[in-house]
Amino acid sequence: MSKGKQSKIQNLKSKIPTARWRAVEHLNRIDRDAAFIGLIREEDLAEDLDPRAERQATEYVAGVTRWRRYLDFIIRHFYKGKFKKMEPALKQILRVGLYDVLMLETPPHAALNEAVELAKRLVRPGAGGLVNGILRSVVRQKDHLPTPDTGDPADDLATRHSHPTWIVRRWLTRFGPQETEALLHQNNTRPLHGLRPNIFKISPGDFKTKLDEEEVRWETSDFLDDFVRVRRLQAVLRAGWVEEGLCAVQDESGGLVVRLLDPQPGETLVDACAAPGGKALYAAARMRNQGRLVAIDIHPGRLRLVETSAERQGITILQPHALDLRDFARRDDRPQADRVLLDAPCSGLGVLAKRADLRWHRTLEEIEELTTLQDQLLDAAAGLVRPGGLLVYSTCTIEPEENQQRVEAFLQRHEAFALEPADGFVPAAVVTPDGYLATFPHRHHIDGAFGARLRRRG
Repeated sequence: MSKGKQSKIQNLKSKIPTARWRAVEHLNRIDRDAAFIGLIREEDLAEDLDPRAERQATEYVAGVTRWRRYLDFIIRHFYKGKFKKMEPALKQILRVGLYDVLMLETPPHAALNEAVELAKRLVRPGAGGLVNGILRSVVRQKDHLPTPDTGDPADDLATRHSHPTWIVRRWLTRFGPQETEALLHQNNTRPLHGLRPNIFKISPGDFKTKLDEEEVRWETSDFLDDFVRVRRLQAVLRAGWVEEGLCAVQDESGGLVVRLLDPQPGETLVDACAAPGGKALYAAARMRNQGRLVAIDIHPGRLRLVETSAERQGITILQPHALDLRDFARRDDRPQADRVLLDAPCSGLGVLAKRADLRWHRTLEEIEELTTLQDQLLDAAAGLVRPGGLLVYSTCTIEPEENQQRVEAFLQRHEAFALEPADGFVPAAVVTPDGYLATFPHRHHIDGAFGARLRRRG
């Protein structure tokens, strides 16, 4: 890079509101490269942000990604040109500006000034006037903004709540209008975060005391006695408790899957798709670090993260294998496990509150492709279960094709297995009439998840 260009970039960084600049860069990456929010490389973005600016940038990225369709609907209404031809950076600046005034209720003069200055420097001098005009029009009509009115109820609801129409159509068919709207609303609400204290380093009671001492607001879990919920993670992360292995960030839905598995000390347990490791390490804690925990994952890099977390938490029974489960199941030395957990790759449509970007990456065709993979992985996992042993199939989606329909198809192919009810292993509030574990964001206020206990006859 030339000295002149370096100087220009440094000058730009010094003048532009850093949090918004960083958010625009994040959002451009997500749109341009189909990058996931959590996979943006730090070196591609602004440096030396203070903690407050980091939090603000994160809020903009997550919020704009979540509300993108509705924000674009508003922009299209007030923009006189062709929206599709708008410069990408200008589009992101307008989205951030609208999110500022409509969702965060930032004082209009502050939001407009920041957006205008950003447009002048990142796009072109004349772009500042365009941004100013659009945002001022929105502010003037804030109480009387246009609403989607295409005549298609699913499409209008999807626009208003910023979801793809195909997803909303499915949910309207399954849940009806009122429950669908509640689900959409929950997906657009800032999520709570689950924290699980590491029992090898601190008791749940002492961990709660530590939270109080650090003035971290928390609340008890409705479903798990060793989990707590927090609204914000920054204080916990800044304190270094996750790095120290004192606790893990884990949604309660994941903890419920482990409770459904009910691992016991001294057993051989296989986690067939282990990364990022939350369920495996909670299972190790339930096993009191006694026995054998075989962690399989096709991605070596992600599996190393599981190993690192295990070291931090003092887990010594982990045996990692970077392999495709289907290949592992064909090995002559494959284990015959007491329990096998298959947390299968899925659409992730139960975690849209935390992973807002997933709604824009998933397609109906992809769900159909995933069901084929899920069947293959179930067949492979079945071969690792000893007679009398247990296979738990789980996902983080709420779609029946990936959940109960996969279990029903599996049981037709494998007569040696039978479905066991989830009653007694998890609270009754998350057990379906058919005996499955099922959580829904709008009903339980945690991530959507599914689990089934499948016992191999002796």
